[in-house]
Amino acid sequence: MFAITEGTRKVYGKEITTYTREIYSANVLEVEAGTNGFQGGDSGHGSRAYIRIEDMGSTDIRINPLGRDGDEGFELFLGGDCELETMIRALKFITKALEDGAKGVHD
Repeated sequence: MFAITEGTRKVYGKEITTYTREIYSANVLEVEAGTNGFQGGDSGHGSRAYIRIEDMGSTDIRINPLGRDGDEGFELFLGGDCELETMIRALKFITKALEDGAKGVHD
């Protein structure tokens, strides 16, 4: 089993609960995700979500910000089988943390 740590982050003026864990293979990722759930509308209504994926060792990972100020998204590039494996596990953890924090998903 792996350890999950609960914490808080302030995102655009709103405090949210986040969850962090490390994912080990030949590389190591630390993943943190959280949300304060649905708040009834757009960003002005206060809903916030946060994700962080950090290389803690030997991960071939690159990010390309999109847009002039990096505010239109990003591309993520991975190299290697272990990176693929750990990223799949990281994204599953992120999805679970956000779904649990949202208290239900609106598809």
